[in-house]
Amino acid sequence: MLVILSAAIAPGLALLSYFYLKDQYDTEPITVVIKTFLFGVFLVLPIMFIQYVLETEHILDTDFANAFLWAALLEEFFKWFILIYVIYQHIAFDEPYDGIVYGAGVSLGFATMENTLYLLANGVEHAFSRAILPVSSHALFGVIMGYYLGKAKFSSKNNRFYLLLALVVPIMLHGIYDYILISRKFWMHLIMPFMIYLWWLGMKKVKKARLLSKSHAEKLSQNHYLSK
Repeated sequence: MLVILSAAIAPGLALLSYFYLKDQYDTEPITVVIKTFLFGVFLVLPIMFIQYVLETEHILDTDFANAFLWAALLEEFFKWFILIYVIYQHIAFDEPYDGIVYGAGVSLGFATMENTLYLLANGVEHAFSRAILPVSSHALFGVIMGYYLGKAKFSSKNNRFYLLLALVVPIMLHGIYDYILISRKFWMHLIMPFMIYLWWLGMKKVKKARLLSKSHAEKLSQNHYLSK
């Protein structure tokens, strides 16, 4: 049991630590990051229940619906909802890169709980593939969501547009990821190129967010100097 729990939790904590330590200007309060992570954990069971009902009732029971609606839309909407209503106006969200920390936090909380339940049911031999695919993909969906949330909060215009992108882009990426796996057609040939692209896109957003935070910090410093 301890081995399974360790294997289930370690990838999520490692990825969250990585994105947390990338915050070079004003490190987030660890208590707020943990709170966000736990919100992600608590989302799993209600979403699983909704998905179970939809599956048993055979509502729009197609590969496309299962991938883009019952998995991607449900999961990413609730993560987005938590970030908007719990974190977006929080005083700790004070620079663009913070969106990435909190986006990764809620997504990795969700992925870690989901991973724990899966490994308890199916065995620790699946731990490596789960870490490479579902856990890291959830982390990257969260990074991309958080990037657009940071843009929305600290941009002088197009705030609603960025808030919409924070929801729509992760849904589309998550839907494509799930559709590749659900369809089972050449999935081995498709999933790895898609994951490489997802990592490239996620790290590109990390780099952009860090530059935005640098610019934000410089503006604050300049304003503070001028106000003296």
